[in-house]
Amino acid sequence: MADRCDWCGEDPIYISYHDTEWGVPEYDSRALWEKLILDGFQAGLSWITILKKRENFRAAFHGFDPNVIADWGEAEIARLLADPGIVRHRGKIEATIGNAQAWQRIEAEQGFDRFLWDYVGGAPIRNLWDSMAQIPAETALSRQISKDLKKAGFKFCGPTIVYAFMQAVGMVNDHLVTCPAHDRCVALAKG
Repeated sequence: MADRCDWCGEDPIYISYHDTEWGVPEYDSRALWEKLILDGFQAGLSWITILKKRENFRAAFHGFDPNVIADWGEAEIARLLADPGIVRHRGKIEATIGNAQAWQRIEAEQGFDRFLWDYVGGAPIRNLWDSMAQIPAETALSRQISKDLKKAGFKFCGPTIVYAFMQAVGMVNDHLVTCPAHDRCVALAKG
């Protein structure tokens, strides 16, 4: 794809992720939760590390079903800590279980998808960046969402993680205006 965002470089996995997933508006509650959890696992690592292990994560975490994960305890934590196919970090694994419980509360109250998309009025924020240098690592909105997620019981959801998540799930369109994916993501948005 000519003029694609240059952050994905030449790695075929990154290129595929950029071209087919990144910035595409996601409206499914469970899929949103999965992406937030994976962004939390990325903390301190590169996103390519997570992408290469994503299928292993999905298998280890039973398809990222928060209704299953919310009931996990020490036996499942021990199993995950022994799994070389994922990032073995006790804090992040324990946070995932707590985040599943927090997801259940939000999902029951209003829907996790609505909770998140209400921050942007149900439609992506469409930025018009010319260069990668213009794209922020966090914003006032990502700081607010982070604060609200933490208040709801989430962990590993700081403002930078939340902004990366917002970009990934299309709550904000940070494809460069020269990138063909920019307009394609605009066309896929609801509202």
